[in-house]
Amino acid sequence: MRRLFPVTDVTDETAAPGGEDGREWSLAELAAAYAYPGPASGGREPWLRANMVSTLDGAAQHDGRSQPISCPADMRIFGTLRALADVVVVGAQTVRQEGYRPARARAEFAAAREAAGQGPAPVIAVVTASLDLDFSLPLFTSPLAPTLLLTGAGAAPDRVAAAEEAGARVITAGEGGAVDPARAVRALADLGHTRLLTEGGPRLLGQLVASGVLDELCLTVSPMLAAGDAQRIAGGPSVTLPRRFTLKSMLEEDGFLFTRYQRS
Repeated sequence: MRRLFPVTDVTDETAAPGGEDGREWSLAELAAAYAYPGPASGGREPWLRANMVSTLDGAAQHDGRSQPISCPADMRIFGTLRALADVVVVGAQTVRQEGYRPARARAEFAAAREAAGQGPAPVIAVVTASLDLDFSLPLFTSPLAPTLLLTGAGAAPDRVAAAEEAGARVITAGEGGAVDPARAVRALADLGHTRLLTEGGPRLLGQLVASGVLDELCLTVSPMLAAGDAQRIAGGPSVTLPRRFTLKSMLEEDGFLFTRYQRS
């Protein structure tokens, strides 16, 4: 792993002698590189970051899944970002496609999470208007903390009852059948979840971008070409003007670029 940006007088120390691709960073180094902003003077405000991967030609998936365009270093960063978060926000379609499971506790991050006042693993929060989910899956039957379901006030009462019977916590974050992203972020913050991470999918990320609640994008650029009709990392509603983000860091390993952008 090499740090390409920001360039400092210690940047080259991340590269191992004789190895142009550099050494593998420790989890502690990755955690420091991706640390959430500190609390403001008035207390910690919610900070929503997204973690996504894209091929060179803009595909966010291959055959409906992100794993084929990922790599071991991307998965180390994926695990680190989860370990830093209070809650992982994900769309219902991604839960169905990717076979989402509960976040697991990792011994390597146990002390840091305890010091930060966090539970042993992040909570999973699913954004779903229909509550059309299989409540017999481990995401609902065996999480370390109850899975949260963010839905609209018009959600079908029988689906709400089924979710709660399965042990999930249903949170109303919108009127009718829709979920309001800003209201969802505030609802999670009211529960004490201010370090937010979303892993998509593209439809959810597009909604977060359009509503202006995304603070940070951690984007892995995969050195692959996929062609086809795969989705981009964000879809759905457009914005009046493209939103400007500022590059904060860029790492590289084996041709993959690991970028971190924050809202300008």
